[in-house]
Amino acid sequence: MPVIDNGIYVDGRRTQTPTTLDETYDLLDKEGGLAWIGMYRPDQTELDSVAAEFDLHPLAIEDALLGHQRSKVERYGDSLFMVLRPARYLDDAEEVEFGELHLFVGPDFVITVRHAESPDLVAVRRRLESHPELLTFGPEAVLYAILDRVVDDYEPVVTGLENDIDEIEDQLFGISDDDALSRRIYELTREVSNFQRAVTPLIGMLEWLQRGTDKYQVHIELQRSLRDVLDHVIRVKDRVEGFRTLLDNALVVQSALVARRQTDVALAQNNEVKKISSWAAIIFAPSLVGTVYGMNFRNMPELDWKFGYPMALGMMVAFAGLLYVIFRSRKWL
Repeated sequence: MPVIDNGIYVDGRRTQTPTTLDETYDLLDKEGGLAWIGMYRPDQTELDSVAAEFDLHPLAIEDALLGHQRSKVERYGDSLFMVLRPARYLDDAEEVEFGELHLFVGPDFVITVRHAESPDLVAVRRRLESHPELLTFGPEAVLYAILDRVVDDYEPVVTGLENDIDEIEDQLFGISDDDALSRRIYELTREVSNFQRAVTPLIGMLEWLQRGTDKYQVHIELQRSLRDVLDHVIRVKDRVEGFRTLLDNALVVQSALVARRQTDVALAQNNEVKKISSWAAIIFAPSLVGTVYGMNFRNMPELDWKFGYPMALGMMVAFAGLLYVIFRSRKWL
Protein backbone atom coordinates (compact mmCIF):
# COMPACT_ATOMS: atom_id res chain seq x y z
CA MET A 1 0.00 0.00 0.00
CA PRO A 2 1.57 3.32 -1.05
CA VAL A 3 0.23 5.27 1.95
CA ILE A 4 1.75 3.57 4.99
CA ASP A 5 0.97 6.17 7.68
CA ASN A 6 -1.28 9.16 7.70
CA GLY A 7 -2.06 11.56 10.50
CA ILE A 8 -3.66 14.89 11.30
CA TYR A 9 -1.94 16.81 14.13
CA VAL A 10 -3.47 19.71 16.02
CA ASP A 11 -1.45 21.52 18.69
CA GLY A 12 1.24 18.86 18.46
CA ARG A 13 -1.05 15.88 19.01
CA ARG A 14 -2.48 13.37 16.57
CA THR A 15 -6.21 13.85 16.39
CA GLN A 16 -7.07 11.75 13.36
CA THR A 17 -5.66 8.80 11.43
CA PRO A 18 -7.29 8.94 7.99
CA THR A 19 -7.34 5.79 5.89
CA THR A 20 -7.44 7.50 2.50
CA LEU A 21 -5.93 10.59 0.96
CA ASP A 22 -9.36 12.10 0.28
CA GLU A 23 -10.26 11.68 3.94
CA THR A 24 -7.00 13.40 4.87
CA TYR A 25 -7.86 16.40 2.73
CA ASP A 26 -11.36 16.70 4.21
CA LEU A 27 -10.14 16.43 7.81
CA LEU A 28 -7.39 18.96 7.21
CA ASP A 29 -9.93 21.44 5.86
CA LYS A 30 -12.23 20.88 8.84
CA GLU A 31 -9.75 20.68 11.72
CA GLY A 32 -6.79 22.60 10.40
CA GLY A 33 -3.45 21.72 11.96
CA LEU A 34 -0.82 19.63 10.17
CA ALA A 35 -1.18 16.69 7.79
CA TRP A 36 1.73 14.23 7.73
CA ILE A 37 1.40 11.71 4.92
CA GLY A 38 3.92 8.89 4.70
CA MET A 39 4.17 7.14 1.32
CA TYR A 40 6.26 4.20 0.12
CA ARG A 41 6.96 3.95 -3.61
CA PRO A 42 3.67 5.55 -4.64
CA ASP A 43 2.40 5.40 -8.19
CA GLN A 44 1.40 8.23 -10.48
CA THR A 45 -2.18 8.33 -9.18
CA GLU A 46 -1.25 8.91 -5.52
CA LEU A 47 1.35 11.55 -6.39
CA ASP A 48 -1.04 13.34 -8.75
CA SER A 49 -3.60 13.40 -5.93
CA VAL A 50 -1.32 15.10 -3.39
CA ALA A 51 0.07 17.37 -6.10
CA ALA A 52 -3.41 18.63 -6.97
CA GLU A 53 -4.41 19.07 -3.31
CA PHE A 54 -1.27 20.84 -2.11
CA ASP A 55 -0.25 22.54 -5.38
CA LEU A 56 3.07 20.71 -5.71
CA HIS A 57 5.33 21.53 -8.61
CA PRO A 58 5.25 19.01 -11.52
CA LEU A 59 9.05 18.77 -11.64
CA ALA A 60 9.21 17.79 -7.99
CA ILE A 61 6.45 15.22 -8.51
CA GLU A 62 8.36 13.78 -11.47
CA ASP A 63 11.50 13.47 -9.35
CA ALA A 64 9.59 11.76 -6.55
CA LEU A 65 8.01 9.31 -8.98
CA LEU A 66 11.16 8.32 -10.84
CA GLY A 67 13.64 8.41 -7.97
CA HIS A 68 17.41 8.04 -8.46
CA GLN A 69 17.99 11.67 -7.55
CA ARG A 70 20.99 13.33 -5.95
CA SER A 71 20.71 15.05 -2.57
CA LYS A 72 19.17 18.48 -3.10
CA VAL A 73 16.73 21.07 -1.78
CA GLU A 74 14.47 23.32 -3.86
CA ARG A 75 11.72 25.77 -3.09
CA TYR A 76 8.60 26.06 -5.22
CA GLY A 77 6.43 28.93 -4.00
CA ASP A 78 5.52 28.28 -0.36
CA SER A 79 6.50 24.59 -0.43
CA LEU A 80 9.88 22.96 -0.01
CA PHE A 81 11.13 19.89 -1.88
CA MET A 82 14.08 17.95 -0.52
CA VAL A 83 15.86 14.76 -1.54
CA LEU A 84 17.91 12.92 1.08
CA ARG A 85 20.19 9.89 0.73
CA PRO A 86 19.94 7.81 3.92
CA ALA A 87 22.54 5.08 4.27
CA ARG A 88 23.37 1.96 6.23
CA TYR A 89 26.50 -0.16 6.29
CA LEU A 90 26.45 -3.85 5.38
CA ASP A 91 29.43 -5.17 7.28
CA ASP A 92 29.50 -8.64 5.71
CA ALA A 93 29.65 -7.24 2.18
CA GLU A 94 31.61 -4.12 3.21
CA GLU A 95 29.16 -1.99 1.25
CA VAL A 96 27.18 1.16 1.95
CA GLU A 97 23.54 0.68 1.02
CA PHE A 98 21.81 3.93 0.05
CA GLY A 99 18.14 4.72 0.23
CA GLU A 100 16.25 7.67 -1.17
CA LEU A 101 13.80 9.90 0.65
CA HIS A 102 11.77 12.72 -0.88
CA LEU A 103 10.09 15.35 1.29
CA PHE A 104 7.43 17.91 0.44
CA VAL A 105 7.04 20.48 3.20
CA GLY A 106 4.40 23.18 3.11
CA PRO A 107 2.59 25.52 5.53
CA ASP A 108 0.26 22.79 6.82
CA PHE A 109 1.58 19.51 5.42
CA VAL A 110 4.54 17.16 5.23
CA ILE A 111 4.64 14.40 2.61
CA THR A 112 7.40 11.81 2.77
CA VAL A 113 8.09 9.52 -0.17
CA ARG A 114 10.44 6.62 0.45
CA HIS A 115 12.07 4.50 -2.25
CA ALA A 116 13.88 2.19 0.21
CA GLU A 117 13.41 0.69 3.66
CA SER A 118 15.61 3.26 5.39
CA PRO A 119 15.26 5.53 7.21
CA ASP A 120 12.84 4.28 9.84
CA LEU A 121 10.26 7.06 9.71
CA VAL A 122 8.01 5.14 12.09
CA ALA A 123 10.59 5.80 14.81
CA VAL A 124 10.73 9.47 13.80
CA ARG A 125 6.96 9.78 14.03
CA ARG A 126 6.90 8.09 17.44
CA ARG A 127 9.59 10.42 18.71
CA LEU A 128 7.64 13.50 17.66
CA GLU A 129 4.35 12.16 18.94
CA SER A 130 5.99 11.57 22.32
CA HIS A 131 7.11 15.22 22.33
CA PRO A 132 4.02 17.20 21.27
CA GLU A 133 5.70 20.43 22.32
CA LEU A 134 8.13 19.90 19.42
CA LEU A 135 5.34 19.14 16.96
CA THR A 136 3.64 22.43 17.86
CA PHE A 137 6.44 24.13 15.88
CA GLY A 138 4.75 22.86 12.72
CA PRO A 139 6.08 21.20 9.54
CA GLU A 140 9.60 22.46 10.20
CA ALA A 141 9.70 20.25 13.30
CA VAL A 142 8.99 17.18 11.17
CA LEU A 143 11.65 18.28 8.68
CA TYR A 144 14.18 18.70 11.49
CA ALA A 145 13.37 15.30 13.04
CA ILE A 146 13.77 13.52 9.69
CA LEU A 147 17.06 15.28 8.97
CA ASP A 148 18.29 14.43 12.43
CA ARG A 149 17.40 10.75 11.95
CA VAL A 150 19.10 10.53 8.55
CA VAL A 151 22.28 12.11 9.93
CA ASP A 152 22.21 9.94 13.07
CA ASP A 153 21.99 6.87 10.82
CA TYR A 154 25.24 7.97 9.18
CA GLU A 155 27.13 7.28 12.41
CA PRO A 156 26.99 3.44 12.16
CA VAL A 157 28.17 3.77 8.57
CA VAL A 158 31.15 5.81 9.71
CA THR A 159 31.91 3.24 12.42
CA GLY A 160 31.69 0.36 9.96
CA LEU A 161 34.02 2.06 7.48
CA GLU A 162 36.44 2.93 10.27
CA ASN A 163 36.59 -0.68 11.48
CA ASP A 164 37.30 -1.96 7.98
CA ILE A 165 40.05 0.61 7.49
CA ASP A 166 41.62 -0.49 10.78
CA GLU A 167 41.60 -4.08 9.51
CA ILE A 168 43.26 -2.99 6.28
CA GLU A 169 46.00 -1.18 8.20
CA ASP A 170 46.64 -4.39 10.19
CA GLN A 171 46.79 -6.42 6.97
CA LEU A 172 49.23 -4.08 5.27
CA PHE A 173 52.21 -5.20 7.33
CA GLY A 174 51.04 -8.74 7.96
CA ILE A 175 50.83 -11.86 5.85
CA SER A 176 48.10 -11.31 3.29
CA ASP A 177 47.09 -11.95 -0.28
CA ASP A 178 48.36 -8.86 -2.12
CA ASP A 179 45.72 -9.04 -4.86
CA ALA A 180 42.87 -9.52 -2.40
CA LEU A 181 44.09 -6.67 -0.19
CA SER A 182 44.50 -4.29 -3.13
CA ARG A 183 40.99 -5.14 -4.30
CA ARG A 184 39.61 -4.59 -0.80
CA ILE A 185 41.26 -1.17 -0.56
CA TYR A 186 39.91 -0.17 -3.97
CA GLU A 187 36.36 -1.35 -3.23
CA LEU A 188 36.32 0.34 0.18
CA THR A 189 37.59 3.55 -1.43
CA ARG A 190 34.65 3.39 -3.82
CA GLU A 191 32.20 2.97 -0.93
CA VAL A 192 33.75 5.91 0.91
CA SER A 193 33.48 8.06 -2.22
CA ASN A 194 29.81 7.18 -2.68
CA PHE A 195 29.11 7.93 0.97
CA GLN A 196 30.96 11.21 0.66
CA ARG A 197 28.73 12.20 -2.27
CA ALA A 198 25.65 11.55 -0.12
CA VAL A 199 26.91 13.48 2.92
CA THR A 200 28.66 16.52 1.46
CA PRO A 201 25.61 18.18 -0.22
CA LEU A 202 23.78 18.15 3.12
CA ILE A 203 26.06 20.88 4.43
CA GLY A 204 25.01 23.32 1.72
CA MET A 205 21.38 22.25 2.06
CA LEU A 206 21.31 22.89 5.82
CA GLU A 207 23.09 26.21 5.42
CA TRP A 208 20.50 27.17 2.81
CA LEU A 209 17.70 26.23 5.20
CA GLN A 210 19.26 28.27 7.99
CA ARG A 211 19.41 31.36 5.81
CA GLY A 212 15.64 31.18 5.38
CA THR A 213 14.70 30.57 9.01
CA ASP A 214 14.08 34.23 9.79
CA LYS A 215 12.13 34.83 6.60
CA TYR A 216 9.81 31.90 7.27
CA GLN A 217 9.68 32.56 11.02
CA VAL A 218 11.11 29.24 12.13
CA HIS A 219 11.11 28.90 15.90
CA ILE A 220 14.42 29.69 17.59
CA GLU A 221 14.61 26.21 19.15
CA LEU A 222 14.32 24.62 15.72
CA GLN A 223 17.02 26.94 14.43
CA ARG A 224 19.33 25.74 17.17
CA SER A 225 18.41 22.13 16.46
CA LEU A 226 19.18 22.59 12.76
CA ARG A 227 22.58 24.07 13.67
CA ASP A 228 23.25 20.97 15.78
CA VAL A 229 22.39 18.73 12.81
CA LEU A 230 24.70 20.83 10.62
CA ASP A 231 27.54 20.42 13.12
CA HIS A 232 26.96 16.67 13.11
CA VAL A 233 27.07 16.53 9.31
CA ILE A 234 30.30 18.53 9.23
CA ARG A 235 31.89 16.10 11.69
CA VAL A 236 30.80 13.16 9.56
CA LYS A 237 32.13 14.84 6.42
CA ASP A 238 35.51 15.52 8.05
CA ARG A 239 35.83 11.92 9.20
CA VAL A 240 34.89 10.59 5.76
CA GLU A 241 37.48 12.85 4.13
CA GLY A 242 40.02 11.42 6.58
CA PHE A 243 39.00 7.90 5.51
CA ARG A 244 39.62 8.80 1.88
CA THR A 245 43.11 10.06 2.75
CA LEU A 246 43.88 6.94 4.79
CA LEU A 247 42.76 4.64 1.98
CA ASP A 248 44.77 6.57 -0.61
CA ASN A 249 47.83 6.28 1.63
CA ALA A 250 47.11 2.60 2.23
CA LEU A 251 47.00 1.96 -1.50
CA VAL A 252 50.34 3.75 -1.95
CA VAL A 253 51.90 1.76 0.90
CA GLN A 254 50.44 -1.48 -0.46
CA SER A 255 51.92 -0.76 -3.89
CA ALA A 256 55.30 0.00 -2.32
CA LEU A 257 55.23 -3.18 -0.23
CA VAL A 258 54.25 -5.30 -3.23
CA ALA A 259 57.06 -3.75 -5.27
CA ARG A 260 59.52 -4.38 -2.44
CA ARG A 261 58.43 -7.99 -2.06
CA GLN A 262 58.74 -8.52 -5.79
CA THR A 263 62.21 -6.98 -5.70
CA ASP A 264 63.19 -9.22 -2.79
CA VAL A 265 61.98 -12.26 -4.69
CA ALA A 266 63.88 -11.18 -7.80
CA LEU A 267 67.06 -10.59 -5.76
CA ALA A 268 66.70 -13.97 -4.08
CA GLN A 269 66.25 -15.64 -7.45
CA ASN A 270 69.24 -13.72 -8.82
CA ASN A 271 71.39 -14.86 -5.90
CA GLU A 272 70.37 -18.44 -6.51
CA VAL A 273 71.28 -18.11 -10.18
CA LYS A 274 74.68 -16.69 -9.20
CA LYS A 275 75.33 -19.60 -6.84
CA ILE A 276 74.32 -22.20 -9.40
CA SER A 277 76.42 -20.51 -12.09
CA SER A 278 79.42 -20.27 -9.77
CA TRP A 279 79.36 -23.93 -8.84
CA ALA A 280 78.81 -24.87 -12.46
CA ALA A 281 81.94 -22.91 -13.44
CA ILE A 282 83.97 -24.45 -10.59
CA ILE A 283 82.93 -27.94 -11.65
CA PHE A 284 83.55 -27.12 -15.31
CA ALA A 285 87.24 -26.22 -14.81
CA PRO A 286 88.38 -29.71 -13.63
CA SER A 287 86.06 -31.27 -16.18
CA LEU A 288 87.79 -29.30 -18.92
CA VAL A 289 91.29 -30.47 -17.84
CA GLY A 290 90.08 -34.02 -17.44
CA THR A 291 88.41 -33.94 -20.84
CA VAL A 292 91.60 -32.73 -22.53
CA TYR A 293 93.74 -35.43 -20.93
CA GLY A 294 91.11 -38.00 -21.62
CA MET A 295 91.63 -37.66 -25.33
CA ASN A 296 93.41 -40.76 -26.67
CA PHE A 297 95.90 -39.06 -28.98
CA ARG A 298 99.43 -40.48 -29.28
CA ASN A 299 101.33 -37.16 -29.24
CA MET A 300 100.08 -35.25 -26.22
CA PRO A 301 102.08 -33.00 -23.90
CA GLU A 302 103.42 -34.75 -20.80
CA LEU A 303 101.80 -38.00 -21.90
CA ASP A 304 104.86 -40.05 -20.90
CA TRP A 305 105.93 -37.72 -18.04
CA LYS A 306 105.83 -39.35 -14.64
CA PHE A 307 104.45 -36.12 -13.07
CA GLY A 308 101.77 -35.65 -15.71
CA TYR A 309 99.01 -37.21 -13.66
CA PRO A 310 99.75 -35.19 -10.50
CA MET A 311 100.06 -32.04 -12.63
CA ALA A 312 96.65 -32.64 -14.17
CA LEU A 313 95.09 -33.13 -10.74
CA GLY A 314 96.87 -30.03 -9.48
CA MET A 315 95.55 -27.99 -12.39
CA MET A 316 92.05 -29.18 -11.65
CA VAL A 317 92.30 -28.20 -7.98
CA ALA A 318 94.05 -24.91 -8.78
CA PHE A 319 91.47 -23.81 -11.35
CA ALA A 320 88.58 -24.80 -9.08
CA GLY A 321 90.16 -23.08 -6.07
CA LEU A 322 90.88 -19.92 -8.05
CA LEU A 323 87.30 -19.71 -9.31
CA TYR A 324 85.98 -20.33 -5.79
CA VAL A 325 88.07 -17.46 -4.40
CA ILE A 326 86.95 -15.12 -7.19
CA PHE A 327 83.25 -15.94 -6.78
CA ARG A 328 83.54 -15.75 -3.00
CA SER A 329 85.14 -12.32 -3.15
CA ARG A 330 82.26 -11.10 -5.31
CA LYS A 331 79.76 -12.63 -2.88
CA TRP A 332 78.33 -15.01 -5.40
CA LEU A 333 78.94 -17.82 -2.93
